[in-house]
Amino acid sequence: MTDRSATNDRDEPAGPLAFERDLVGPAGAVVRLTPLLRRVVAGNGGPMTFTGTCTYIVGEGTVAIVDPGPDDDAHVVRLLEAVAGETVSHIVLTHTHRDHSPASRAVKAATGAPIVGCGPHRPSREIAVGEAHRLDAASDQDHVPDRIMRMGDAVSGPGWTLEAVETPGHTANHLAFTLPQEGALLSGDHVMAWSTTVVAPPDGSMADYMRSIELLRGMEHAIYWPGHGGPVREPQRFLRGLVQHRRQREAAILNRLRAGDETIQAMVPAIYQDLPEVLRGAAALSVFAQIEDLVARRVVLCAEPVPGLSSRYRLV
Repeated sequence: MTDRSATNDRDEPAGPLAFERDLVGPAGAVVRLTPLLRRVVAGNGGPMTFTGTCTYIVGEGTVAIVDPGPDDDAHVVRLLEAVAGETVSHIVLTHTHRDHSPASRAVKAATGAPIVGCGPHRPSREIAVGEAHRLDAASDQDHVPDRIMRMGDAVSGPGWTLEAVETPGHTANHLAFTLPQEGALLSGDHVMAWSTTVVAPPDGSMADYMRSIELLRGMEHAIYWPGHGGPVREPQRFLRGLVQHRRQREAAILNRLRAGDETIQAMVPAIYQDLPEVLRGAAALSVFAQIEDLVARRVVLCAEPVPGLSSRYRLV
């Protein structure tokens, strides 16, 4: 990993944001990705998880397991079989959504390895009235790490190192991990090739998310290995596309406000045309995240003291 903040390609045109939705192999199969990485996909595929959570095994002989996945006995058994005869030195977590972290306790019980990485789950800001249920809905409130890692902290084993990169946004405690021996980043749910990341307040923050994107734009990685789906093979180009995508979404929201829409519920059908009904809730939360940021920047006004999903909004 090197700093690239002084280079000129940060301003290159992004081009259209192209997603890759190729299948990554059947759930439970141990797939060799690189000399230092193996992947086992959990059997929890769905609209929000694509083909399932990607659990990574880093190293050989003495290994780290990154994001052990959901509370799924079958997945835990497959993971333990995959590392049979090896020593698990660390259980590493990017964040505490229930599709990523609960299995860490079972893997720790079986291997004795410490749980390291992200801290306990927390909101990105003070919780408003009626928001507590949204924070709890997908979060692992039982996560208690043995070691909380901060920016630049590292764990290592024979021939491998995982260095923490703080990337809040999807969740307040989100981390990514550089694998410098392969020029790679294990990006968790911060950047994924199959879809944009859901940023859902009060769990996540769009302002934090975009700052984290800019942080990654100042780093050099050859490839990202995300928490769902296949790799991001041209990270800098993809990051530029994500920035442009978010700008376009912001412009669409402002256009809907100019057209007279006052509520998120009114905006979503026009902004996300032909979106399946099952994803409308996530889309509404993404719009909310961007409006929350616009209110903080004083571009948009909210009729209530604290912005909410059902609040009314207007341009300044």
